[in-house]
Amino acid sequence: MKHSVKSLTAFVIVAFATFSVQAQKKSIKTDESQLVWKGYKVTGSHEGTIAIKSGSLTFEADKLVGGEFVVDMTTIGATDLEGDYKGQLDGHLKSDDFFGVEAHPTATLVFTKVKASGKNAYEVKGDLTIKGKTNPVDFKISIYGSKATAALKVDRTKYDVRYGSTSFFDDLKDKAIYDEFDLVADLQF
Repeated sequence: MKHSVKSLTAFVIVAFATFSVQAQKKSIKTDESQLVWKGYKVTGSHEGTIAIKSGSLTFEADKLVGGEFVVDMTTIGATDLEGDYKGQLDGHLKSDDFFGVEAHPTATLVFTKVKASGKNAYEVKGDLTIKGKTNPVDFKISIYGSKATAALKVDRTKYDVRYGSTSFFDDLKDKAIYDEFDLVADLQF
């Protein structure tokens, strides 16, 4: 009897320890979350939004350990323009010159490594796929309750987005568009 009580106690402790460190995936509330982009050119900048199609953050014991997102590239649009100018830029961004959304309607981000860097702060390494091309990215994310914010810089030329890039074209002068653009995510889960 004594031996079986010890065995049962050991089993309960192991089962509880295993249960308590299991990962918990929390879905992103896409209708309450926002992904903002900002691109820069010699003569200024443009900014806009892209809809998050789906996503989740994975936690173990309230610590971020992973995440994955799908972005609906067909929704990319400028928020700093109106009328015909907005329509022209939105159409150009969706064209093959930029993101080719007809052939590549989604982009993905999958966390590959997460490291705590302070209270509620993490350094993340991930794989970002745009236009069917996957490259590693590094960024920081902060978690507060059921909210998260992240910001990253993306080198568009690594994803075959070459339009207006001085890395590929000479004599662009004031028509040049910088290779890096910013993404800022405000997430609710």
